[in-house]
Amino acid sequence: MERERESPGRTSTDVTVRRVRAGKTFVRVNTIGTSGDRPFLLVPGIGVSSDYFERLAPNLNRFGPVHAVDLPGFAGVPHPGRAMSIREYANLLGRVIDELELDDPVIVGHSMGTQVVTDLAARRPGLSTIVLIGPVVNPAERRVLTQAARFLQASWFEPGRVKALAIGAYAVCGFRWFSRILPRMMRFPIEQALPHVRAHTLVIRGEHDYVAPRDWVERIGELLPSARLWEIPGAAHSVMHAHAPEVARLCVEHAEQPVLGDGDVRLRHFPDEDIEEGTAPKPSFSDAVKALRARFRETIAVAQDDDAALAAAKTEHAEAMQSAHDRAVADQNDAEKNEND
Repeated sequence: MERERESPGRTSTDVTVRRVRAGKTFVRVNTIGTSGDRPFLLVPGIGVSSDYFERLAPNLNRFGPVHAVDLPGFAGVPHPGRAMSIREYANLLGRVIDELELDDPVIVGHSMGTQVVTDLAARRPGLSTIVLIGPVVNPAERRVLTQAARFLQASWFEPGRVKALAIGAYAVCGFRWFSRILPRMMRFPIEQALPHVRAHTLVIRGEHDYVAPRDWVERIGELLPSARLWEIPGAAHSVMHAHAPEVARLCVEHAEQPVLGDGDVRLRHFPDEDIEEGTAPKPSFSDAVKALRARFRETIAVAQDDDAALAAAKTEHAEAMQSAHDRAVADQNDAEKNEND
């Protein structure tokens, strides 16, 4: 039976989960939404899961279906037993695009995900639009201890929700696999791949993102043939979570605008008056209980390797988040109405 199309402006909460295989290795693809003009493909960073996009995906879903991937070794997806390279991760991402028959998706990478997206885009000139959020690694600071210090600096400005997600994700990933992939991420020369990217590129950083400092992002703009640079005040490395509406708006506007031809790569700042509250809407007690229950069910589903149960749990969590959002919007509308009366 054909699924009901989402009405314009309505956010879907129905999540589907599928696997894209390459031999014994696979990528888990979590999809929200079925309708829209153009698909989005989201790639998280080292050690973490697609849950880092849990606030961004529904905002993007207003404009097209959103596919967020869990890469091998992360989020409970089995790894091949040896350290994978950035190139191998990029090849798997390309396989996702081909198997899902995505027509020129807008590809969004965060942290190590920017390396994966950049490597793929440099070798696929047919990809027209990419977004790099908190791109790594700054060549001037390509040292593990330095990057660890920068990560801790940025973490100070992250909301508690992001910190909780990180702790859970790293626990699932495990130190052994993380420590195997970290050297691959540290050594990947993204600065060499950037000049070969023909895609129209949007680069986003948070004001307090010490992992992707301002001078490094400006250098990225110089290396890319076509780029726009944005900095969001008050945000840190995980800007797409704390400021999901702003990041989604930038992504959609970027996809709709023509390719730059004037070499304008100035770092722009999101207007302060357009910055929304950096934390998620406060859920009711019932929504909070539902979200916690859904997270527990997700953990069990991953442990049992049950994609159907995982999809149901992710849908339940999305419903709880949407309920909290709807309540916050209703409260805001009531407050504005009272002010006008």
